[in-house]
Amino acid sequence: MSSKFKIPHTYVIIFTIIIVAAVFTWFVPGGAFERESITTSSGKSDVIKTNSFHYVQNAPQTWQVFSAFYRGFVRSPKIIVFILILGGAFWLLNESKAIDMGVYAFLKKSDKLNKYKLIRYLGVNNIIIAIVMLIFSFFGAIFGMSEETIAFVIIFVPMAISMGYDSIVGVCMCFVGAGMGFAGCLMNPFTLGIAQEISGLQLFSGLEYRFFIWMVINVVGISYVLWYASRVKKNPKKSVVYDDDAYWREHHSKADMQVSQGPVTSTWITYFGVLAAIIASAFIWPENPIKLGANAFMVPALPFMAVLFAITGFLSVRKSIQAFVLNILIFTILFLVIGVTGFEWGLLELAALFFSMAIAAGIAMGKDPNEITRSFIAGARDIMGAALVVGLAGGIIVILEDGRIIDTILHSISISIAGTGKITTLSLMYLFQSGMNMIITSGTAKAALIMPILRDISDMVSLSKQATVTAFHIGDGFTNMITPTSGVLIGVLEVARIPFNKWFSWAWKLILVLVFLGWILLLPTILIPLNGF
Repeated sequence: MSSKFKIPHTYVIIFTIIIVAAVFTWFVPGGAFERESITTSSGKSDVIKTNSFHYVQNAPQTWQVFSAFYRGFVRSPKIIVFILILGGAFWLLNESKAIDMGVYAFLKKSDKLNKYKLIRYLGVNNIIIAIVMLIFSFFGAIFGMSEETIAFVIIFVPMAISMGYDSIVGVCMCFVGAGMGFAGCLMNPFTLGIAQEISGLQLFSGLEYRFFIWMVINVVGISYVLWYASRVKKNPKKSVVYDDDAYWREHHSKADMQVSQGPVTSTWITYFGVLAAIIASAFIWPENPIKLGANAFMVPALPFMAVLFAITGFLSVRKSIQAFVLNILIFTILFLVIGVTGFEWGLLELAALFFSMAIAAGIAMGKDPNEITRSFIAGARDIMGAALVVGLAGGIIVILEDGRIIDTILHSISISIAGTGKITTLSLMYLFQSGMNMIITSGTAKAALIMPILRDISDMVSLSKQATVTAFHIGDGFTNMITPTSGVLIGVLEVARIPFNKWFSWAWKLILVLVFLGWILLLPTILIPLNGF
């Protein structure tokens, strides 16, 4: 009797890769590139020196496969702590039922737009999905939104369920949207910026064709998601996560039965405390730059936020605790955008922001310190699986580096690619970059590690460096949305309560379409004279 093949658990997949990597260290010769530190618009990066590869004694790995888990944690503390803080923060928000009630109220108001013929023809829900995905795609293209999408899953999954879809549609609205923008990469300083500076190109040059790439990717990706959403709307049982979404459907059925709670003393204390903090920040930074690529605009963002919070916070407190907690969440998101684009915030600052949000929400709800602590711990425990994946996945690169074979692999691949024609070379670069996402998920790290090699290959075959950079950033985007070694993906799936095997069984078709589309969009960079190429 034949049994249907089941995709192994994420931990099993990653640990198997670690074992395979350890086996390779016994047979692949050791090698190393010399590296130098360079300063780019995004800070300092260690990059490979041209023609510096040399063979060294390899270091076969054995029992180290068991210590790789620990060392992977040591290697990736920032993203691990960030994921745990997000889990704790949003558990507190969930306890307030503010998000559920906010989503329910939003959809009731959006239904009123059906009175307009054009909107009714296009579909209110279709418009909402498309707009949200475009917004997140823009964020991914401009400042490389990635880890931040974990925080938005808790908003858009309940929204998708309330609209009659499934949790996959909710994940697509924020995570897939940002991933498509990451691939389109209009002005992302952390991938495109570093890659262009390493290649000796003008920062963010070739924008015209890159904008075309971004638009085409979004049209195809959003159309695919809308098609799938329509199928699920007509027959919810066609969803691959129908059984898994029982948790979200139960929450949705209770959303319209939630009773708003009037404000308590601690709600007003929270309002005045947060307002005082924003006003103090506005006095310290009356103006701040908002950066979009290489451009920066001075705007009075914090004074504006202080005035806006004073008004909306007061009105929401008077309405209910849930309305005020929802207001806190909205301002947290606004500060996230201002912090990333204006103050170059990283995971440290974002973790502090969401931790502050959790405390403010807990106090506003009338919880005492012990209750806030217990709720926070429960949330961190709930998302622990994603944090474990980050540590385990970090063990892959630990084994390859300690075995001294990662540079040998890169060198061997570069020699294989360099001996082909332009179209084949560009195609292999794209394929190579797409595959590297399984081992190294950080776009910044890949830019520093891989771009010097790809740059030298492009010189050997007289290939446009701009085309090479384009192959790098498109290849850096798509497969990251399906690789089990991505802590961001696993974090998103943990929050959405989607098993990885269910996600993979749905997403591989979309990723295949996008990867093929990306290759098609690469060809004009060498076949047609384009501005900046």
